[in-house]
Amino acid sequence: MRDRFSNRLGFILISAGCAIGIGNVWRFPYIVGQYGGAVFVLIYLFFLVILGLPVMVMEYSVGRASQKSAALSFDVLEPKGTKWHFMKYVAMAGNYILMMFYTSVCGWLFYYFYKMLIGDFNGLNASQINDEFGLMLSNPFVQVGMMFLVVCIGFFICSKGLQNGVEKVSKYMMLCLLVLMLILAIRSLILPGAMAGVKFYLLPDFSKMQNISEVVFAAMGQAFFTCQAFFTLSLGIGAIAIFGSYIDKSKKLTSEAITVVCLDTFVALVAGFIVIPACFAYNVDPGQGPGLIFQTLPNIFANMQLGNVWGALFFLFLSFAALTTIIAVFENIITMTMEWTGWSHSKTIKVSFVLVFVLSLPCALGFNVLSFIQPLGAGSTIQDLEDFIVSNNLLPLGSLCYVLFCTSKYGWGFKNFLKEANCGEGISFPKQVGFYVSYIIPVIILVIFIQGYISKFL
Repeated sequence: MRDRFSNRLGFILISAGCAIGIGNVWRFPYIVGQYGGAVFVLIYLFFLVILGLPVMVMEYSVGRASQKSAALSFDVLEPKGTKWHFMKYVAMAGNYILMMFYTSVCGWLFYYFYKMLIGDFNGLNASQINDEFGLMLSNPFVQVGMMFLVVCIGFFICSKGLQNGVEKVSKYMMLCLLVLMLILAIRSLILPGAMAGVKFYLLPDFSKMQNISEVVFAAMGQAFFTCQAFFTLSLGIGAIAIFGSYIDKSKKLTSEAITVVCLDTFVALVAGFIVIPACFAYNVDPGQGPGLIFQTLPNIFANMQLGNVWGALFFLFLSFAALTTIIAVFENIITMTMEWTGWSHSKTIKVSFVLVFVLSLPCALGFNVLSFIQPLGAGSTIQDLEDFIVSNNLLPLGSLCYVLFCTSKYGWGFKNFLKEANCGEGISFPKQVGFYVSYIIPVIILVIFIQGYISKFL
């Protein structure tokens, strides 16, 4: 018998936990800083609704209709003689490759939480704090040790089952995450000079948009990948579809997707209220890139009253955001493997644990022992390659497959998709948008896919 969530709240919070990842609080604030503040936010919200939401409804629908993970969902629903079931290989590869670098990033967050908690940054100057990140990356024992800890925690929680492990822990972590965010946002907003950051964040200044097409592409990418949570990047690899297979037909799936997208968007927007006002309060450029989290913000906390406390809370919040994603993807890996092989839950946990740990080693060692491997050119790392494979290839192409499968007469078909999506109470998926989801969304996804290569290599 198929596992079920104990209640709707569990489904919403776990789905949101899968969607909410480091991208919401790492990438979103600095992308906002780079592309004109509120102007970018408006464009991002627009693409989130017209692009991310429909794809999420489709993934949920495939999962709920098939009552299977991506390992077998296409086998169950595809027309006889078609090859949609090959999508299982994309889904499995996407989940594993995502975890190959995401576990290391989560380990960084755990490590910085610990360092903040014990006051390790106290008394250091700006240059020394900046150097701490590089020192961490260059230490293979820290890198592998923290990654191993993350993998252990994730699989231990999953070993307790859907309701007693994944659902229960994710609920508490998500609620703590939301509370921590609000506390940190309030603290940031009351800093002297923070209101300049709020103005930048909320009031559009179109004169700052030097290249409208560049801003639009950035917003499209963030909207598309924030539903997937950037480093999490759930859509397109079955990580969202699996949770559709765990729910009944009492609610229309558009309603559920809207709730999850709103919660995901709330986290991204509140993250902006944490980071951007603090940057303005301390005269820091919020658009300086990924170093904002691990180098700039620790400098801000070091100069703030009770900074080690606020810094520890900030990295604890980030750790929760990352770990909820890891738990969700581990659950997907476990379920896919069980359906694919017929193994027991216990055996699948053990084999998956070993595979994820071993496959995560190249990334953890790619900043030190294996730093001579620079697959995308001078200065690149193994993590860059893994991220590129997932975010620039498997995710957009996987999402494209879900869209085509749900709309094409050679796939599951738009009528079958609508019937499943609109079963139950709530907001219906409008059949009037059939042309848009069948033809326009695939074009948008292909544009994002091509733009990803252009921005990477040209």
